[in-house]
Amino acid sequence: MSRVIETARLVLRPWQVSDADAALTIYADPAVRRWSAPADLPVTAGEMRLRLQQWRTDDLTSNGCTGHWAVADSSTSVVVGAMFLDHAPGSESLTIGWALAAGARGRGYAIEAGDALVRWAIHEGGAVEVFALVEPDNVRARSTAERIGMEWVTELGHLDGGGRYQVYRIRHGDLAYEDEA
Repeated sequence: MSRVIETARLVLRPWQVSDADAALTIYADPAVRRWSAPADLPVTAGEMRLRLQQWRTDDLTSNGCTGHWAVADSSTSVVVGAMFLDHAPGSESLTIGWALAAGARGRGYAIEAGDALVRWAIHEGGAVEVFALVEPDNVRARSTAERIGMEWVTELGHLDGGGRYQVYRIRHGDLAYEDEA
């Protein structure tokens, strides 16, 4: 199963260690860190290189559709964001997450990449459903989940020691198809 996913404007591809500066720019951004667990995010280029290498190793040995992707502009190859699919803490439920570089926000990249990754997970990876766990105050992330086609399911409290989370879900039958319009 190929882990490279192409859309009209983007390429979702495995991270390369040479992407460390771009990845650190994304993950060091206060607007991204605000919604992430700070202990999980690298703070130096060296730490980021090690994390990217760890992700590459984990992704290559994954027998499912979990993993981490760099999101690159297909016309320039510039990394504009990051996507991941992982299991929710203490669960087999598949969750999606995303982060964009500051200059890439507001262009629909997270929606385009998220839609493509959800479709890949369901059609290629055999996922039955994909969830997004979003903090209630993260209006942009809630909007992105909804624009991907996800529906609000419930709210969870104190997930993994954190705060409250809005749970969004999409299933195969929820996917909209371009030729239906």
